[in-house]
Amino acid sequence: MKNQFRRNSDFRRKNQPNHKTNKPGVKSDLSHLSLDKPAVVLNAGKELPVKRFHPWVFSGAISQILGEPTDGQVVDVLDFEGSFLATGHYHEGSIAVKIFSFEQTEADEEFWFNKMAKAFEVRKLIDFEQTNCFRLIHGEGDGCPGLIVDIYNGVAVLQAHSIGMHLERHKLANAIKRALGDNLVAIYDKSVETLPPQYAANQKNGYLIGTSSVPHPAKENGHTFLINWETGQKTGFFLDQRDNRALLARYAKGRKVLNSFCYSGGFSIYALNEGATLVHSVDVSQKAIDLVNQNVEVNFGDKNANNHEAYAEDVMKYLKANDQFYDLIVLDPPAYAKSMDARHRAVQGYKRLNMEGFKRLGKGGILFTFSCSQVVDRELFYNTVVSAALEAGRQVRVLHHLTQPSDHPVNFFHPEGSYLKGLVLYVE
Repeated sequence: MKNQFRRNSDFRRKNQPNHKTNKPGVKSDLSHLSLDKPAVVLNAGKELPVKRFHPWVFSGAISQILGEPTDGQVVDVLDFEGSFLATGHYHEGSIAVKIFSFEQTEADEEFWFNKMAKAFEVRKLIDFEQTNCFRLIHGEGDGCPGLIVDIYNGVAVLQAHSIGMHLERHKLANAIKRALGDNLVAIYDKSVETLPPQYAANQKNGYLIGTSSVPHPAKENGHTFLINWETGQKTGFFLDQRDNRALLARYAKGRKVLNSFCYSGGFSIYALNEGATLVHSVDVSQKAIDLVNQNVEVNFGDKNANNHEAYAEDVMKYLKANDQFYDLIVLDPPAYAKSMDARHRAVQGYKRLNMEGFKRLGKGGILFTFSCSQVVDRELFYNTVVSAALEAGRQVRVLHHLTQPSDHPVNFFHPEGSYLKGLVLYVE
């Protein structure tokens, strides 16, 4: 396992910008080229990551730019001699091009339809009788850097993380509708929260095709959840924990469960359904707690009212102030770090959180602990939780290493896409 972490780290280091090799004024003569769109030309030797199908071009790898591309514009990527390598969306910044094709293309609606259709074929591994909410497009994992598309029982929620993908949104919407057919009734664009602020200031969220009321019921492994993509977090639900929620159900029967950072109560619903004797759901957001209570009522009516309680409180304060011991605790915080500069602070946050979790677990308890911070890799997260266990003075066994489900695929050539890390621990 450690060798795999080392290979991924080495891969990232080799592909970060290396300004020492970017020599100003050293340019190849490409005056003979006839271009139908702007292009970025790479320094000699910097084409290797692209030839290995890594979908990012860092600004430090660029020798020159032909034409005057604006943020979000489609550009070709050329090697130092002017040979075609790939096509992607340009953006002035550290990641200068996000590649969506390694073949020459016009990126018309037919091109995007083929992307959507291929992605949907992969999702057909899901049991649609029991689950009608899933991720259709997972960024680089589906060859669409900067794009997320989640499906909730006939409604697609599109979220662009790049200006380029947002500019494609109408072609994307038509392509999604064609790929999913009559099963899709509406497509909602919820990109304002994830786009660069200056661009986002002039944009609005809204329906691209059809309409739908919220909250909207969707089914996951036979459980019903009310989804509000208009005002909820992310696209309305955390689909990446589907398999991990199902695993928790195997451990929940007869246990007292704490679901922290619970949002809409996914883990809580699974635990209640499998016979947990007590479930406490904790989230700092009162809107989230209201949604938890609605989801409990939708799934159980009054049947589980007596053994479920929800608290709108800060999780760390709750753990420190509460004298309740639990048999199973879920620690699923939001990303503590979104950049390398914040990584150290994030690690300290994960350590403190897990220390408090260990303290609140009874003997023979189970801890489900997660990190979705991309810059905190699996080895670092593992070692952080080990440190927390040592500080708490608990003996611990690892039962499972967890990750994201199959509808959140990782591009083989883009290991950075493996963002969700989790551990299931038996605590003596």
